[in-house]
Amino acid sequence: MNDSQRPARIIALLVAGAMFMEQLDGTVIATSLPQMAVSFATAPVDLNVGLSAYLLTLAVFIPASGWIADRFGAKTVFASAILTFTLASVLCGASNALWEFVCARVLQGMGGAMMVPVGRLIVLRNTEKQHLMAAIAYLTWPALAAPILGPPLGGLITTYASWRWIFLLNVPLGLTGLGLALALIPNVRGEGRGPFDWAGFALTGIAGFGLIYSLETIGRGGASLPLASAALLASLAVAGAAVWHALHTPHPLLDLNPFRVATFRIAVRGGTVFRAAITALPFLLPLMFQVAFGLDPFASGLVLLAVFAGNLGMKPATSTVLTRFGFKTTLLVNSCIAIATIFGCALLSPQTPIPVIMALLFVSGLARSMQFTTLSTLAFADLPKAGMSGANTLFSMLQQMATGLGIAVGAIALRLAGLIHADSTKLTTADFHIAFVVIAVLALLALVDFVRLPRDAADALRNRSRS
Repeated sequence: MNDSQRPARIIALLVAGAMFMEQLDGTVIATSLPQMAVSFATAPVDLNVGLSAYLLTLAVFIPASGWIADRFGAKTVFASAILTFTLASVLCGASNALWEFVCARVLQGMGGAMMVPVGRLIVLRNTEKQHLMAAIAYLTWPALAAPILGPPLGGLITTYASWRWIFLLNVPLGLTGLGLALALIPNVRGEGRGPFDWAGFALTGIAGFGLIYSLETIGRGGASLPLASAALLASLAVAGAAVWHALHTPHPLLDLNPFRVATFRIAVRGGTVFRAAITALPFLLPLMFQVAFGLDPFASGLVLLAVFAGNLGMKPATSTVLTRFGFKTTLLVNSCIAIATIFGCALLSPQTPIPVIMALLFVSGLARSMQFTTLSTLAFADLPKAGMSGANTLFSMLQQMATGLGIAVGAIALRLAGLIHADSTKLTTADFHIAFVVIAVLALLALVDFVRLPRDAADALRNRSRS
């Protein structure tokens, strides 16, 4: 690592740490809901409102993150977001009633909505093109690791300490990140930002709220499918109105110009679909291991660590692979490997040896890591610095939608599979097999889009990295 690259790498690691803290917090409490329900004197299912409140707040405020960072400076907003997230974590850990916890989660969501996209924007602005692949590799590991590490870590903390420590452990991490952010990050502001687009904020907020709510409701099964589907259709209509507004207003909250760049358009369009398929795996696999295979939560978590090992194993090679083979070749070959591992999950059974399962999941982790890094780098490879803010906001918003879409598709596939046999309330191994096939077909749709990528896509970035 040379001297010119060191400051950008340190900033990338700082932002990755903050993103990991935020994304881990969204998954780590899933296994702690029964104990939290006892503390709040309520039913465990009622705590879903706390999970939903966080996701919905993200959906509403992420679209405004780019404008706020440009107006007040990325350093100011990022540091304020870390502080807000940390204070909200203290309030979550100190909550004694459900309403207190929900309010704290809303505040935490406001901090997370600024922390993740603005953190990525800071890295994009402070990293030279030749080092972009390495920087993006740092930023992708939180999204890969958090869904895998969150549930077993939450269970461990809850079993041997208290669920409150899940949130209180964020305090030293947040304060450390806050100090480093204030010391290392330049307070760069965007240029040419007009007045705040309140109409665009309302439309995108309503659309994002409705989309995440309906997808999350479908995934939980907490309401009838027709009602959730109606909410989804209404949200899509509002999203269409938001797009029309963005195309016909002088200073839109969402800048759609990045879609004119082919690499961004394909990476986001096909990448959102593929990300949804990949995101469904951490939802389906633990359920299959515990419900169909009869493993306990701890054993299920240990098996899933093979995915995390694959994620880490691929990280040192990502830049080398992309530089050697190019983005299109890497994307097509790696997509085929990732899809093959999803089909492989449809062949697993309770009789499959655990080492074979872990080997398959390890390869899946390798492919997930390579895919996330490739798509994230490709999206920003050909964009000018001036367009990073708007592109980053779009990318962050669609990432959030892809997560909800993946869980919803996995849940719907399980429901449809359950209708095949008489007892639709009891999931079988065959039901999970059908769900994995559906997810693999969804990934194949994205692969069709990747074929359209120009063969020399992002070659300028490869050449800079090679030199």
